[in-house]
Amino acid sequence: MGTYLNPGNRGFQEILQSEYVDKTGLIALVNQTVGTMAKLSCISRPRRFGKSYAAKMLCAYYDCSCDSCALFDDKEIAGTEGYLAHLNQYHVVNLDITSFLSLAHRKGIPLADVPNMIVDAIQSELSKVYPDYASGENLTDNLIRCVDGTGRQFVFIIDEWDALIREAKADDVAKKRYLNLLREWFKNNNFTPQVVAAAYMTGILPIKKDGSQSAISDFREYTILEPYKFVDFTGFTEKEVRVLCEKHGMNFEEVKQWYDGYEFQDAGSVYNPYSVMCAMQNRKFGSYWQKTSAAESLMTYINMDFEGLQEIIARLIAGEAVEVRTSSFENDFETFKSRDDVLTLLIHLGYLTWHEEEETARIPNEEVRIEFEKILEGTGANHKWLELINRSRKLLEDTIAGDAKAVAEAIQKVRDTQYAPTFYNDEQALRYVIKFAYIAAVDQYLKIEELPSGRGIADVVYLPKRRSLLPALIIELKWNKSSEGAISQIKTGNYPALLKDLGREIVLVGINYDEKTKEHSCMIERV
Repeated sequence: MGTYLNPGNRGFQEILQSEYVDKTGLIALVNQTVGTMAKLSCISRPRRFGKSYAAKMLCAYYDCSCDSCALFDDKEIAGTEGYLAHLNQYHVVNLDITSFLSLAHRKGIPLADVPNMIVDAIQSELSKVYPDYASGENLTDNLIRCVDGTGRQFVFIIDEWDALIREAKADDVAKKRYLNLLREWFKNNNFTPQVVAAAYMTGILPIKKDGSQSAISDFREYTILEPYKFVDFTGFTEKEVRVLCEKHGMNFEEVKQWYDGYEFQDAGSVYNPYSVMCAMQNRKFGSYWQKTSAAESLMTYINMDFEGLQEIIARLIAGEAVEVRTSSFENDFETFKSRDDVLTLLIHLGYLTWHEEEETARIPNEEVRIEFEKILEGTGANHKWLELINRSRKLLEDTIAGDAKAVAEAIQKVRDTQYAPTFYNDEQALRYVIKFAYIAAVDQYLKIEELPSGRGIADVVYLPKRRSLLPALIIELKWNKSSEGAISQIKTGNYPALLKDLGREIVLVGINYDEKTKEHSCMIERV
């Protein structure tokens, strides 16, 4: 067994020795592609969504240098057609591109030389395992001889395939050489049909576009936007999470609040596997999302403010869903022509979830929202954004303290910022401003709009999260009427009765805007 050629099943053995959620059904989908025109698959997912686990599982299943029956006979894959026909029947080329990048950085090797490092690594191991077939200098010719001599084709499993594309943003030579290597293997009429039984590439980004087309056009792509048949293997399904919660005695609703939110038409809710398992093992809910250089670099693009991008980010953190056109994204970190391109990148990174039917994106859950705030409040954040956050925090304090005059003045200041709607002419526009004004409340509150009470509908309700000690907020809005009338409607509609089970104080906030005076007024009571 080697590192890059026929690595065996040790990696998957280690996974099985930990708590394992059976995802071997993915193998059956890959088996269906073996030896067909659909045998080249590129699966892109956000980080921490089990991509490396899947790669190790596939290596253990296909590798002819080991016997993996004991690892799979009691798993889901064992009950599928073709299980034994493909089990340990192929040579495997297993590449983790990040390992080559780390080696290049450590040795001071230019990124443009990484493709040659990959070829040399495979060639070296081929020479040791099959010296009779590795006499030539050209790796592709040697692999053809290996197939002819052994009667076995190769399954290529490439983890973090896009790492070089992401890291070599400004190095066109490195990217070109790397893509040409992949074309040599997977778009070569003299090599691909004869040598490649199947290829499974996984990474964060879809394949880089060459113009309007994929740079390696023969691959079938399954992205976070369109996972198709691989949707159940994007992350943990709700059924799987419920089983884990029952096993570990964890509250399912809290898991849902923290880690759910990635929605797909054919699968429903999908959860971040890494974070769910961390929560189960630590018996503690929190953010297990770790910042990366890729995420930190987004601050650069957000500060450019493509077509009002900062306003869109503010809307997202306030809990809104925004429309996104994803088709123009070129699947890299440097080609941004509009705010939609930046938002599409955020979807691929897992910072936003995509609703295909409505073509909208939103922040998926509590974990990601916290990380969003960390990024935007960190060093380099736009000063206008920081002003909005600080002003919102002061507004929340004044609201709870009952300072109606300060609240009205604060809302007026938000109205005058870039985040306000262009046309301020009705109650809906006022609500739009209120959500921005109270954007800091999302840290300790769950925002609910138009909450039915039986006698009416409360405009905006902020329910304190479990860990918060703050009072609940009921905000009623009026246009060309009075803040007193807003408070009266809250009482007449008996809106506070909705929150009686909270067992804490409720702050009633009435806000009115007068078109004639161009002023906001506010009235606050506590019950």
